[in-house]
Amino acid sequence: MDTISSALPQDKLVVFYDGSCESCVKDRADYERWSGKDGHDIYWFDITDQEDLLAKLGLNPGLVLRELHIRLPDGTILSELDAYILLMKRVPRLKPLAWFISLPIIRPCLSWAYRTWVQRRLRRQGRIS
Repeated sequence: MDTISSALPQDKLVVFYDGSCESCVKDRADYERWSGKDGHDIYWFDITDQEDLLAKLGLNPGLVLRELHIRLPDGTILSELDAYILLMKRVPRLKPLAWFISLPIIRPCLSWAYRTWVQRRLRRQGRIS
């Protein structure tokens, strides 16, 4: 296994999150609290200043900044709502929400709102133009 691949655990869900985003950090803390011991198989990777490593992993750093990404132990990458839905399904109190946001009418509207909110946040922070 090369150094890049071994930079992240292979036996855990790897959640690529924006540690420079206060609400992202808060969401992570809430998730860890709600998942309890069932969240032990998650490795939280802060993408801040990790553009080179993300690129070496085959991930587009700009896209990872704009959308939540998860790498499954088998190497599969999920992003945006697919990533959120997977995480929510693992927490009993969030399972109904995961089901709701998966609905065909809700999903595209929520996806648009999510992308718009992230773009505005990143522009306000001066992290994108």
